Amino acid sequence: MKTALETNFAGVIFKNPLVLASGTCGFGGEYAGLFEIGRLGGVCSKGLTLRPRAGNTGVRIWETPAGIMNSVGLENPGVEAFISRELPNMKALGVKVVVNLGGHSIEDYLEGADLLNAADIDLLELNISCPNVKSGGMNFGIKAETAREVVRKVRAVTKHVLTVKLSPNAEDIVALARVCEEEGADGVSLTNTFLAMAVDIGGRRPVFDNVYAGLSGPAIKPIALRMVHQVAKAVAIPVMGIGGVATWQDAIEFIMAGADLVQIGAANFIKPSISLDILDGMQSWLDSQNITLEEVRGIV
Repeated sequence: MKTALETNFAGVIFKNPLVLASGTCGFGGEYAGLFEIGRLGGVCSKGLTLRPRAGNTGVRIWETPAGIMNSVGLENPGVEAFISRELPNMKALGVKVVVNLGGHSIEDYLEGADLLNAADIDLLELNISCPNVKSGGMNFGIKAETAREVVRKVRAVTKHVLTVKLSPNAEDIVALARVCEEEGADGVSLTNTFLAMAVDIGGRRPVFDNVYAGLSGPAIKPIALRMVHQVAKAVAIPVMGIGGVATWQDAIEFIMAGADLVQIGAANFIKPSISLDILDGMQSWLDSQNITLEEVRGIV
């Protein structure tokens, strides 16, 4: 029997719409001893690249009013090591496994996607916010036509259900989402972090070695919510909402704005088990209204 929170995302059935966001929970096992992670709908892996990456030097995390900035730089063990060492543990969590894949060239994406074809995962989340080193460092996800090429080619290679993670720094995020849909994406995830900056006054220099970093947390929620609403109205494929979710009310807002699933990211650093607070709050609200999520999804 279908529950009030059960969610179908492009044919993948999640027990509830809550997913721990990429880069905020490791590979899930890091949190398994802290709370009952198996109650959630899914866990998204750290951003993977074809080969291992050590990540960025210098400061990686910086607290801001109502948020955090990060410049981790996709530190990860690489696709092959993930499949052999980390994936079995993720599968044992009892949640849907979402794998986030990045790349710095189209060839990286294609080889990574091909390797993952042999892996038992539930959803492939394509991170197109990575800089294309063959095109002067411009992110794949800034221009719709650049994104079109990588999505089309990955779609042709991967056998998995494919969602594309969109950058809020895109020239036109609605046009970007439409291009992903046209090229066969099964869903879209948005938003990734917002490009931001912090200054070390005493040192008279940027806080981050890379100068700019990604801003996340409650500060970005109203903007992310607006983008999710715009995209959900423009495409027929399902949407995974991301950006500043810290309470059950936040999650319900994203659902009402058209999101099918909701990722929880920066809030995990405030309280590792906050996702269960959100889950319980959503269930209590639905019970009090005697409704299911489907009855309010996309209602605004």
